[in-house]
Amino acid sequence: MKRLTAVLTALVFVFGFGRVVWAEEKTVATQKSKDVVVALKSEAGQWKQGKNDFVLEFTSATDKKPVDAGKVTLSTRMTMSGMAPMIAGATLKPDKTPGRYLGTIEFSDTGTRQVTVAWDGPAGKGSTKFSVPVR
Repeated sequence: MKRLTAVLTALVFVFGFGRVVWAEEKTVATQKSKDVVVALKSEAGQWKQGKNDFVLEFTSATDKKPVDAGKVTLSTRMTMSGMAPMIAGATLKPDKTPGRYLGTIEFSDTGTRQVTVAWDGPAGKGSTKFSVPVR
């Protein structure tokens, strides 16, 4: 019985009742767009080939407080000469913390992706682009 309780306690801690909970989130990339800073974070601090869990955080560039970005999308594109661009979209959902969105995305191979993040909500409407390597 003690072992079962310990296992259940560990699972609740690890999975955080549906939230992504890591010992420490590492920043993959940040980009400022007007008065909003978008931070892409993951447990490893990078994206890899295969499935990736990540967090997008929106904060005010002036006071660093969370910003409610409303509806958020993230898509990636990788171009290679002689081939059609490889496009991948992420699945995103708002976290319980304002300005924080949990996401998953999958990559079939490695290479640098051009990432586009767009939002439309109380913080206004905007988008930003940045590059992220997939290792």
